[in-house]
Amino acid sequence: MSRVWKWNRPVTVREVLEDLQKERSIAYTTVMTVLDNLHQKGWVRREAEGRAYRYEAVSTRAAYAAALMNDAWSQSDNPAAALVAFFGMMSEEQRRALRDAVRIVQVPETLEPTEASDSTEPAQPAEPAEPREATAENPTSENPASENPASENPASAQDHGGR
Repeated sequence: MSRVWKWNRPVTVREVLEDLQKERSIAYTTVMTVLDNLHQKGWVRREAEGRAYRYEAVSTRAAYAAALMNDAWSQSDNPAAALVAFFGMMSEEQRRALRDAVRIVQVPETLEPTEASDSTEPAQPAEPAEPREATAENPTSENPASENPASENPASAQDHGGR
């Protein structure tokens, strides 16, 4: 998957093969089998191009890492303790990235009641603000869909053998 994410475009088996062969000897059929397996699992989509296929990632590396973290957290019998332990493992740079992420997605807990509302029920949370692009005044992009490779933890987003 790391090779498919690296190019961020549809790739052929041949392209992945040639890139991998810069580091080690590997057979065309091995790369083809791995990409086919990733397609079967739903991690990549493919389109025929002549007698070959072009493969493209279904989601981003960041979305994959988030899904792994969510899956691990949801399996905990004590989610709060799991989070505390996880935060304790983070570097200061990762904690800064976490604070930035929380600030981006944070929603006010309540809204001011409107004059027409005489209800005693609590106000519903506001919709999150539209993501903002990074600027000189605001160097942190507030677009959760954008990836920040510097803040990714490579250990938590391993690509199953570098595939």
